[in-house]
Amino acid sequence: MSAIDDPEQIRAMQATSMAAEITSRWSALHEMGQAIAAKAALSSEPFSGDLATFPERIAMSTVSHMQLALWSLEDIDAMTQPGLTALNAIEARGQDITAPALTLWREFHHARSAVMALCDGENCTV
Repeated sequence: MSAIDDPEQIRAMQATSMAAEITSRWSALHEMGQAIAAKAALSSEPFSGDLATFPERIAMSTVSHMQLALWSLEDIDAMTQPGLTALNAIEARGQDITAPALTLWREFHHARSAVMALCDGENCTV
């Protein structure tokens, strides 16, 4: 039996790949959140603590938790990208974007908090 035929080796490779994708998407998500916060006239949020360690913590969980996190990050991206594009278009017309940006920020923040809740309790430990 080769190493690639070993189910544990396959799971480990899958987990490593998913962990790398989560890390990349999580950083991009934070940058997008910062852009939305700036448009909502909110102060910038430091990328520290639980926010910064989420990729490491979720990587310590099960593959199914990591897959759920990835799907959730894709959903957040699908929600925020068009919203940010719309904010940019409204802003280009010279209109005030504070209220819609704040609404988008709240949706973003709640969705991100739901993803981070995957690591509540004993699901993810560093």
